[in-house]
Amino acid sequence: MLKTLLNTILLLASFSMFAQSTISGKVMDEAKQPLSFTNVVLYETETNKAIKAVMVADDGTYIFKSIKNGTYTVEASLFGYKTEKSIVLKIESSKNVTFDFTLKEDLPESLDQVTVVAKKPVITQTAEKLVVNLENSEMVNSNVRDVVKKIPGVIVANGNLSYAGQSNVRILINGKQTNYMDMQTLLREMPADNIAKIELVQQPGAEYDADGSGALINIILKKNVKLGTYGTLKSMIGYVDDFTYRTSASIASFKDKINWQASASYSRGSWREDLQIIRNVGDDVYDQLSRSPFDPNTLRLSAGLDYYINKKHTTGISVRRTGSSSNRVTNNVTNITSNGIMEALDTDNRFERDWALYVINPYYEYEDDVNKLTLDFNYVDYGSTNENNLFQVGQSTVDYDNQRYFQDADYKIYTYQADYKRQLSKKAVLSAGFKYSDVDSDSDLQSLVQDATGNFVNNVNQTNRFLIDENIMAAYAKLNVTLDKWSFSGGLRWEQSETVGTSQNLNTSLDRTIAKFFPSLSISRKITDEISANVAYSYRIQRPSYETLNPFVYYYDPFTFEEGNPTLKPSLTNSFRFNLTYENQPFFSASYSRTDDTLFQILAQNDATSETSRTTINLANNENWSFSLFAPLSFVDGLEGYTGVIVNYNKFMSENLNPVLDNSLWSMTWYTSAEYKLPWNIQSEISGYYTSGGLDGQIEFDWIAGIDIAFSKKFLDDTLKVSLELEEILDRKFNGAINYDNINATIISDWPRRNVFLQFSYSFGKKYNKSKNRKSGAGDEVDRIKTQQ
Repeated sequence: MLKTLLNTILLLASFSMFAQSTISGKVMDEAKQPLSFTNVVLYETETNKAIKAVMVADDGTYIFKSIKNGTYTVEASLFGYKTEKSIVLKIESSKNVTFDFTLKEDLPESLDQVTVVAKKPVITQTAEKLVVNLENSEMVNSNVRDVVKKIPGVIVANGNLSYAGQSNVRILINGKQTNYMDMQTLLREMPADNIAKIELVQQPGAEYDADGSGALINIILKKNVKLGTYGTLKSMIGYVDDFTYRTSASIASFKDKINWQASASYSRGSWREDLQIIRNVGDDVYDQLSRSPFDPNTLRLSAGLDYYINKKHTTGISVRRTGSSSNRVTNNVTNITSNGIMEALDTDNRFERDWALYVINPYYEYEDDVNKLTLDFNYVDYGSTNENNLFQVGQSTVDYDNQRYFQDADYKIYTYQADYKRQLSKKAVLSAGFKYSDVDSDSDLQSLVQDATGNFVNNVNQTNRFLIDENIMAAYAKLNVTLDKWSFSGGLRWEQSETVGTSQNLNTSLDRTIAKFFPSLSISRKITDEISANVAYSYRIQRPSYETLNPFVYYYDPFTFEEGNPTLKPSLTNSFRFNLTYENQPFFSASYSRTDDTLFQILAQNDATSETSRTTINLANNENWSFSLFAPLSFVDGLEGYTGVIVNYNKFMSENLNPVLDNSLWSMTWYTSAEYKLPWNIQSEISGYYTSGGLDGQIEFDWIAGIDIAFSKKFLDDTLKVSLELEEILDRKFNGAINYDNINATIISDWPRRNVFLQFSYSFGKKYNKSKNRKSGAGDEVDRIKTQQ
């Protein structure tokens, strides 16, 4: 394999010997500010044929490399600005030509006539992250889940994300942790239209919170809003396990120095998971089947105001309220076979859950030619009530004591953050920042059990109130330097956390203080004009979620429960990565990570009670190796997209357990995503994946695969967009097995497939103009809430 790789590198390098000329420059506005996300296209002058297209970087620069001899014209265009073309440029051998653009804003009344041609997503790889640029791509699909599928190697299955064999993927928005309470909500409900690019941060630098052990998905929103007053109306209907629908409306205005926005949406979800566990308890066989629907009704309201004091100073505030309620019944059927005789226990687990999230985010921003300062404050208030009734139903032949739970939770989070960036020179940038978070959580569980008289009495072994008070202080500094063919990025982050957890039932208190430095480093070098190599290192911490610290006992069915672990320690991860790129696109990568005290969900079985429990523990370590190859599909006429393969090795090991846990497995994942323009200007997209299997903690699962297809077309002068998506076309269940200690179990998970979604989106108002769009800076502490759905 190594010999083949070296031959490939030499072959690619030989291509670069034939053309060394470049065309480069800057794209600025009339105030000499860089216009990032501008499209720059290179044309052959004689044929007027487009040869290459690039997106302008954040500093306003663009470059075309390896240009053959000839005459060319360069065109720069950005929504809301007048398109500009260069003079005819004559290229000769080893000639470097520079041409700068100054774009003028288009007048509001003439913007309605601007036509923008959709460009394909541009994928680039740096030492720290892979970037999928969607700024001017035609978005076939409509939500974050569909957009995330465009990231090479990211698998979306059953509402869960995984990358390179690891499921600990986290989502950020504009570099900040999301305030959503569950992954399903974020993936399904957040619209895709305002997404400029998506970053798969494989090696997070010092500017990111050190919390986490896997890759980060950073969603960057567009920096442009529209002139005048504009808005969007959307309606979606689909069928998953039942009919689901969503309706939303947004309106915004940008006049003079004030920019305001408001939006509202209402949705009725539909989802179901059927989970079957077949396990041996001594000589008996327990066949447990749970049918779990999920149909929340969710209302979201948001508003924001930005005031542009002058070209350097901006202030504003945003508020958001999200509320959800769901009443659902999980049906549990357990068939117990003993000595050839089968008995049955049929129960219903009734959930009535309501939760509400409030976020307030005032901010201030200063920016000039060399400095940028951002000050953020966030207030988060999250509260939920949950009633859970586990009752025996039907003609059960096994006795069971009915149970009832009332669980209330309240979280208040205050976050203060400051970030500063200074351009030391054209080749050096210094960044620094500070963050302080104060988290107070209150979880109150009342557990009741039905006695012989039919009354519900307090279960003193489970009833508990658990309080958490946590303070996290962090500071970081980072330096980026570019010297000729070399690029360097080095950062150091310091974090100190103080966590106090109090259990009123157990009358115990746990006080833990952790203070550590977290370094990060990356080095890149251009081998040829096309080929670059880079290496990166990062050190990170993963703190346990507030839910796992809570010592509550929570039953899913009569024989399966989950309990918290207040003694958990954070896990620490050392991660290394090597990338080889061709024309800044990913080509080959190899990575290794080792996590000590990894947070690991372990299953245990009590043969005396026939119960299984799941709890999070600190495993000794987890090792992960990953090797990937990537290739574009543009060699097929009319087809845009990519394909690739990831080979992954996962190992979970702990000598502290009895018996010793030592699970390891190699696996392979193939992925692809392609777009094709059909007749009548119908845009189509297909994405698919196949993985040979893998490890999900203790569970070793068989191969799984998925295919999604989508179509979209615009009407009424592109103001109306109709999208149709066919999701999860393949009918393949999750099949896994656990063989550890006294557990011998088969697990089958089934979720809705062949889902259909139809969406209508109507936009009205003016076109784009340069402005800003930001997301609140609430900390990763919100992401650690992870409450039950």
